[in-house]
Amino acid sequence: MTDSSAPAPAGPVSARDGRDARVVLPTRHPARWAMAAVVLLIVAGGITQVVGNERFQWDVVGEYLFAQPILQGVAKTLMLTAAAMAIGVGLGVVIAVLRLSPNPILSSAAWTYSWFFRGTPLLVQLLFWYFLAALYPTIGVGGMSWSANELISPLTAALLGLGLNEAAYMSEIVRSGILSVPPGQAEAASAVGMRRSQVMRRVVLPQAMRVIIPPTGNETIGMLKHTALVLVIGYTELMTTASNIYSRTYQTIPLLLVAAAWYLAISAVLSVGQYFIERHFGRGFSNHRVSRKGSRAARKGEAVA
Repeated sequence: MTDSSAPAPAGPVSARDGRDARVVLPTRHPARWAMAAVVLLIVAGGITQVVGNERFQWDVVGEYLFAQPILQGVAKTLMLTAAAMAIGVGLGVVIAVLRLSPNPILSSAAWTYSWFFRGTPLLVQLLFWYFLAALYPTIGVGGMSWSANELISPLTAALLGLGLNEAAYMSEIVRSGILSVPPGQAEAASAVGMRRSQVMRRVVLPQAMRVIIPPTGNETIGMLKHTALVLVIGYTELMTTASNIYSRTYQTIPLLLVAAAWYLAISAVLSVGQYFIERHFGRGFSNHRVSRKGSRAARKGEAVA
């Protein structure tokens, strides 16, 4: 016997029913489209002005864009960026772990390092390392000593200044990543017999990478641009090379455009790499991927039904 009081099964409502048929119209946004048109006009006008202005000397830009000295400067910029970031990341992890140490002396020393290098201008630090010989003419370890003038070359001073400064910022990034991992996971790992170093290496840091990677990518792009500061100590990377050329040819604007074009191109490549690394470490946490999986599951459910 059929229960007449039970609700009727839900089904699609269409215009063929002749009842309650409604037409859904998309919301129009005329003000938004007008603003987009204004932005396009401004961009088109700006491009026309820049490309059509002969004073930019685009022919000179094309002449020097792939010139041998510029390409050598680009290679040195990439090398300096990679080496300084390697020093910054490695030392930053150590300082972050020390900062979280229960030992007050280690924690205070790490805090002092971060405070000093983040609180003084990078330009001052570069000059300080380059003129270290004024304070210590010789640098010795054990029974051996070297002349500071010979030991602290422009490259050495650049690596010390950029790397040690970056370590202070990376330590804060790594520390925030470590603190984002629930402490219960470290406690559970310790309960099964893992040492503190094993807990940090196998449990905490892999999860903290999801938080650490995005700002680290930004720091890498920032480091790429900070390498231009080594102009003051004479290391011939991209910006110094461009400066040397335009001081000789007086073609300042075209050479600055060449340097800017290379910085933009390298930043774009680094941004793409950052995207894929973030996607790798964000597996299982991305709403986009979850929604796609949910959509696939829903489609399978509909197909089964």
